[in-house]
Amino acid sequence: MTANPYSPHNAPGPGAPLPPQTPPARQGKAAGILLMLSVITVGLMAGLFFAYDVSVMPGLARTDDPVYAQAMQNFNEVIDTSGLFVLVFLGALAVTVAVAVLEYRKGHREVALWAGIAAGLYVVALLVTFSVNIPLNNELAAIGNPVKATDLSIVDKFKGTWEATNIMRTLLCTAALGCLAHGLKLHGRATPAV
Repeated sequence: MTANPYSPHNAPGPGAPLPPQTPPARQGKAAGILLMLSVITVGLMAGLFFAYDVSVMPGLARTDDPVYAQAMQNFNEVIDTSGLFVLVFLGALAVTVAVAVLEYRKGHREVALWAGIAAGLYVVALLVTFSVNIPLNNELAAIGNPVKATDLSIVDKFKGTWEATNIMRTLLCTAALGCLAHGLKLHGRATPAV
């Protein structure tokens, strides 16, 4: 007859060692570090989008259509091949979700809520990027050399749709950054829920 591993008689006795667990202080430190990384990465994305809103796009609007198109093609090519950009762009979401999960597990429900809201806002910014901005970037790339192109109507889409959705991405990322900043403020004084 084999012993039942689920029997209360097989439970560790009072002197038995407990399974290793991450100490609460280390969990708090990890969550704090991830929260700072989240603030930094989301802040970098908000800043990138904002820079396009206030300098890049208005500056390009002062040029003719072939120059505008060529410059945007160059920007897109550089950003698409930048490993650092991809790391920050996608890492911002991963780190923010990790913060929400860790804070929730620690019982810091309010911090987890603000991180979760920030993650949701950032997801919306990603959806806008993948559903509007990237398809327009691809259309622009498909025209080839803008100087030789006969149809530059894509530039009008950029001046309308792409720029408007970039402002939306700026606002979404800035709101996410605000949520994370508030969560960071709460993190230092958070006590687990009982």
